[in-house]
Amino acid sequence: MRACFGLLGGRLAHSLSPQIHEMLCGYAYDLFELPEEQVAPFLEKREFDAINVTIPYKKNVMPFCTRLSDQAKRIGSVNTIRKEADGTLSGFNTDYFGFSYLLRRAGIEPEGKKALILGSGGSSVTVNAVLRDAGAREVRVISRTGEDNYQNLSRHADADIIVNTTPVGMFPQNGETPLSLDIFEHLEAVADIVYNPLKTALLLDAEARGLRCENGLSMLVAQAKAAAEIFLQTPISDTEIERVLDVLTRQTQNIVLIGMPGCGKSTAAARLGSL
Repeated sequence: MRACFGLLGGRLAHSLSPQIHEMLCGYAYDLFELPEEQVAPFLEKREFDAINVTIPYKKNVMPFCTRLSDQAKRIGSVNTIRKEADGTLSGFNTDYFGFSYLLRRAGIEPEGKKALILGSGGSSVTVNAVLRDAGAREVRVISRTGEDNYQNLSRHADADIIVNTTPVGMFPQNGETPLSLDIFEHLEAVADIVYNPLKTALLLDAEARGLRCENGLSMLVAQAKAAAEIFLQTPISDTEIERVLDVLTRQTQNIVLIGMPGCGKSTAAARLGSL
């Protein structure tokens, strides 16, 4: 009987996780798209060997874990669960490694900087922990109804870094953005954990302003690598992250050809498609 690995979440139709895990380790990886009322029975049956957990269940699954890693306990969010030999569940947080990798890859250095986190969900608390551990001077969470919200953003116009952890701008809502960057005169970098599309409206705005920016694909692949190590209980080289990222980026990037009729767009498209 093959090992049962997979992803538990609310909406998984466009998930890249099966492809990523197959490229990393070659095992089958299932999608468990469940409504909230079915999550508890699924976890109680424990008909899996290990799973990842995504929106909106990263906090819901914690009571089902007999033990939590130090990071998962400190952050209060679990995105990886392994069933142990005695049938109990252990919870981990590999998003911490994933977002840390994203920052390093993008050359974003939080030390001494003020950071804004858009959104207050499970990913937000992990991003908050990473930024604080990296020495950020101040970290503020912007939500729709909290003390710091989208109506009083002007009080944080001195932000150096913005991280979007909301689904705003994610397919199929391409083109939407959680905020305008106009007021942030000291802004240096923008990260968006959305990876579909690769360039959200927020990142396109940051790119146009010459800011450091990074989408969430590197975080997704890096956390998957860390999760696979927990699944298989064996180390995997970080070089695998870049190998998988290279493949996924080439598969998901688009090239748009613009020109007058008869100028050779079809011929050029055919040549590009054969590369």
